[in-house]
Amino acid sequence: MNEENEDPVEELAIFQKGREVFDLVKRIGDLIPEDNEHLQDVKAEILADAIPLSVKIAGANHVGLCDLKMEAAAIIRKAARDLMVKRHSLEMYGFAEVEYFQLVRDLMEEYRLLFVDWVAGFDQWDYIIDRWGLFNPPGVGPYDKDPDDDISQNDFDLE
Repeated sequence: MNEENEDPVEELAIFQKGREVFDLVKRIGDLIPEDNEHLQDVKAEILADAIPLSVKIAGANHVGLCDLKMEAAAIIRKAARDLMVKRHSLEMYGFAEVEYFQLVRDLMEEYRLLFVDWVAGFDQWDYIIDRWGLFNPPGVGPYDKDPDDDISQNDFDLE
């Protein structure tokens, strides 16, 4: 258990769906001929794209700060979008069973819907200022003064 989520990450529907996508991608990858270097490269790419779908969920599930969760979400989104277009690479390099990749796309649509709900559950006010300016809540900018800077270390002394 963790502070952020009462349920273990393995019980989250989005984590489970990410694992399901990875397992399917791995099974499809196992159909790729060993002697086709181009398809082997695509296989490595689709596996690399499928891994963050559950791994980054697990990492983000253990942090409270919204900016860190959003960073994981952005990485997941990029990997998911890259995975969705890999069918074209498989087809271009002559993968005989390319039609199976539609199953990945179908699972990814289910994953996307879970992702939208997952992101909507982030507490945008549990943050530290993102000095890069990407993941700040509305009205907070990268050049804003951090209110925590006003807290003196002496305020914590118990003497």
